[in-house]
Amino acid sequence: MTSQKNLALFTILFLFLSQTTFSQILDKPNILWISVEDIGPMLEAYGDNSIKTPNIDRLAKEGITYTHAYSTVGVCAPSRSSIITGMYPVSIGSHNMRTGPHYAFREPENETYKDYYGQKDTKGRNVPEYATVPPPFVKCFTEYLRAAGYYTSNNAKTDYQFNSPITAWDEIGREATYKNRAEGQPFFAVFNHEITHESRIFMKKEDPMLADKSKVSVPNYFPELPVVRQDVGRAYSNIMELDKQVGDMLKSLEEEGLLDKTIIFFWSDHAGPLLRQKRAVGNSGLHVPLIVRMPYGQMGGTKIDDIVSLMDLGPTVMSLAGMAPPDYMHGRAFLGIHKTKNPHQYAFGSADRFDEAVDMSRSVMDGRYVYIRNFRPELPLIYRNAYREQIDMTKAMIEMDKRGELTGGAAYIFMKTKPVEELYDLSSDPYEIHNLADFPEHQNKLKELRNALSAWQLEIGDLGFVPEYDLVNMMWPGMVQPETAPVNFETLGIQLFLTSATDGASIAYQVGEEIGGKYWRLYHEPIPAGKKVAARAVRIGYKTSAISQFPDQ
Repeated sequence: MTSQKNLALFTILFLFLSQTTFSQILDKPNILWISVEDIGPMLEAYGDNSIKTPNIDRLAKEGITYTHAYSTVGVCAPSRSSIITGMYPVSIGSHNMRTGPHYAFREPENETYKDYYGQKDTKGRNVPEYATVPPPFVKCFTEYLRAAGYYTSNNAKTDYQFNSPITAWDEIGREATYKNRAEGQPFFAVFNHEITHESRIFMKKEDPMLADKSKVSVPNYFPELPVVRQDVGRAYSNIMELDKQVGDMLKSLEEEGLLDKTIIFFWSDHAGPLLRQKRAVGNSGLHVPLIVRMPYGQMGGTKIDDIVSLMDLGPTVMSLAGMAPPDYMHGRAFLGIHKTKNPHQYAFGSADRFDEAVDMSRSVMDGRYVYIRNFRPELPLIYRNAYREQIDMTKAMIEMDKRGELTGGAAYIFMKTKPVEELYDLSSDPYEIHNLADFPEHQNKLKELRNALSAWQLEIGDLGFVPEYDLVNMMWPGMVQPETAPVNFETLGIQLFLTSATDGASIAYQVGEEIGGKYWRLYHEPIPAGKKVAARAVRIGYKTSAISQFPDQ
């Protein structure tokens, strides 16, 4: 009895100390994102047994798996614009893919745009390269973290539909890492893994195949062909390579003693890389994996069925860091002290211009049903897109369609025109190939989702109805990029105040010997006067101001 009593007391003490340590860590926890490209829930953790992914499985066993996580758009740049801002792309004008060369950060002096790069709007007018200009109150959520003392690093992709402001990150680029932070400083670090990107299907087609092509899951909207199994197999093979990269990162964190001092997010920017996945507005294009590992494996193995959007990631990081997300954000925190009391009832998605292909569709999902409204039903579902046609199976299916050889689900997705409305029940039709919109027994659900979509479009001010040429002109009057007003300095006693006349501008500054270097501090409170200061202002989508100095040189 004594030994049992001692064991019980030890267990209580251990749990108390663990919870105390966990609470202390969560005061300002380290947070790390494993951001991956172009995979849907094609993992064992989500019930797909095509391949083994032991390291991602470990994250799921030691973490929280979100079963109904969705991107806002089925392609990277618009999706990533929603992640960095916490806003729906169609509400801030970042919904067309893509607006300019924003794949990676460019120094302000290198931020230039072409007047012509072959894109047309719905009226056939030239669309130049441009940077999206959101409303002035919209910020990159990482600025709030920097102001709270976090060291923020991004390695290395941005693709936000605008050049990353110099105020958004402490460090950005291929060498960016949390390891460069000050001693004891909490970090928010992003590592972008590109191995599973659509382009790797054709770029890696001669590489050794790690997946067993005979065992991979082939969606019912693809024909059973060797070339299909080859490319589907390549998608899974790339995920196996990704899993090794995830394992390397977990091992590194363990060796540094950081694994249980860090909250880890694993997520994909949208669903799979293949036809009717990437760029699609339904479940096949928007349903993504999302796993969060808390320190010490808290809530390990838990599955959450709440609807979560990738635009919730920023607000959730802020909540975990002890900060209330701004009210303007559409995203809602799903963890932390500011976790929302009202999870999303629906997930909303959009599809507009994808490179040279111009279309417009909207979707709403409740976890079981998918409703799609096509605003250009005269166009085919599978449109021509040169980038994705570098994939062998895509070219093969296009040729088969021309010859009338496609049947079943493959023939369905190659419909020559689209219905105005689509409705799918994922419980009986996971591949979305049986449209229920005209079935009498489904009219109540159809009306519910139709009304929800219309209300959402009105609420967020859907800019998809604005032709892109006009949208650019609204953001860049006269098709000229606006420029942020320079920084003004004002001293008050021993403090120096920095301002810019541009509404919504953020300010970056350097002090003393930092001047002339690449590192810029974020101005968020008055700074001590007495030293030389260099500063420049930037608003998202605007040209960064020239450098101002204090005192004047």
